[in-house]
Amino acid sequence: MKLYAKITFLTKLVCTLCIVLLCGINSWAQQADSIHISLKNRTKKVNRIPEIKANITPYKPFYLSIGGSGMFNTYATTPKNTIPAPKDKLLTIIKIYPNPVEDQLNMILSIGKDGTQTTIKIIDLLGNEVATLANERLNAGEQTKSFIIPNRINPGIYFLRVIAGSESQVKRISVL
Repeated sequence: MKLYAKITFLTKLVCTLCIVLLCGINSWAQQADSIHISLKNRTKKVNRIPEIKANITPYKPFYLSIGGSGMFNTYATTPKNTIPAPKDKLLTIIKIYPNPVEDQLNMILSIGKDGTQTTIKIIDLLGNEVATLANERLNAGEQTKSFIIPNRINPGIYFLRVIAGSESQVKRISVL
């Protein structure tokens, strides 16, 4: 029995030493904290906001330029259907519908001068001319035009280029 007691005691002693030794190794393996607390005031970095230098006119609310009361009349009172075309512009595309288009394209455009040679073309993404929808002289004023999309045009994204005199405008259309 004495031998058994000695073996159990030795086993307990060895197990305890192993546990202490293994726990000690883990604590030795840990490094000191890398956080250093400093009471000095750090200078803050000043983040410069990049300035965009462009020729953009500042926003002025419409109600201030007409003379309406800024407190009660905060919305513009011009009708939605009339879009005044600037006098110096020869061409203004007001609306292209439906977009995406299946077989017929409708367009409302405004021409600033009588007898202006107007060309309307469909162009693909690479800039190649796919179809010419119109090449005619149009009178001044608002024009409503309807065009049938040719069958040879595959479904995809195209551009509609409208050239009136020396002015040109490009709009994106989707063909189904």
